[in-house]
Amino acid sequence: MVLYKLEDFEPNYRDTIEGQDINGLGVYTQGNDEKVGTVSDILVDEEGHFRYLVVDLGFWIFGKKVLLPIGRARIDYNTDRVYTIGLTREQAEQLPEFNERQTLDYDYEERVRGVYRQPTDYTLPLDTSAPAPLDPLAAPIAAPLDATPASARDNYNYEGEPSLFGLNEQDHQTLRLYEERLIASKRRQKTGEVSIGKRVETDTARVAVPVERERVVIERITPADAGTAVSGREADFREGEVARIEIHEETADVRKEAFLREEVRVRKVVDQETVETQETVRREELDVNSSNLPIEER
Repeated sequence: MVLYKLEDFEPNYRDTIEGQDINGLGVYTQGNDEKVGTVSDILVDEEGHFRYLVVDLGFWIFGKKVLLPIGRARIDYNTDRVYTIGLTREQAEQLPEFNERQTLDYDYEERVRGVYRQPTDYTLPLDTSAPAPLDPLAAPIAAPLDATPASARDNYNYEGEPSLFGLNEQDHQTLRLYEERLIASKRRQKTGEVSIGKRVETDTARVAVPVERERVVIERITPADAGTAVSGREADFREGEVARIEIHEETADVRKEAFLREEVRVRKVVDQETVETQETVRREELDVNSSNLPIEER
């Protein structure tokens, strides 16, 4: 089965793991917390399943990288650590060195798996065509690791070795505690409408205009020489003599003109205020029933 580096298999894998990237995490032995090295890469199969962690053994063996089957690793996101299950320094020295330029074929993986296997972890499938043992209680004899039949080479399945490639659910249990929070947001809604227009009102305006009127005043007076005789030539008696005087008067002439009285500006002003609201929220708390067993919380 072909193996790929995780970043080559899925270049955008970091967008889907919610920040829980294993690359760069320190690798420690389980139990004594001795640092082994650092995870430098992850190898996946053709279906994207994690199969190996590439571990740089800088703290044990400088400059050497080896493969750690995913089933022999326990990832602790709370401490950002990866713990190896059962890996010893002697095994690390026996493991073949990982080289990115090297082809990861079945033989290379078998060398890796052979170091991690316990004697009871792996036996070849029983050939039903071979004669059965005389003693029905006798266990089948495991074949040497280098005597792998072609059928096992062609049909190897990682699920067949859960001790190496099965995730240890007991060591990887996660209990998520949730809580509710109030998320404040604002909703804009229409509360009314202001209509501003013009209307025409009428009123009676009064204005005082001084006018002049002419009138004729006839005044009769007695001259000082009244009673004095005048000559016939001077006393010219003529009938029909008329004096004409034009009489005028002024009348009020009123007209209307429009003038700008005032200007009205219409605008909106935003007033800000803080509105407090409350709601009941729930939160989950951890309830540990340890039965007096030693429990360490971090």
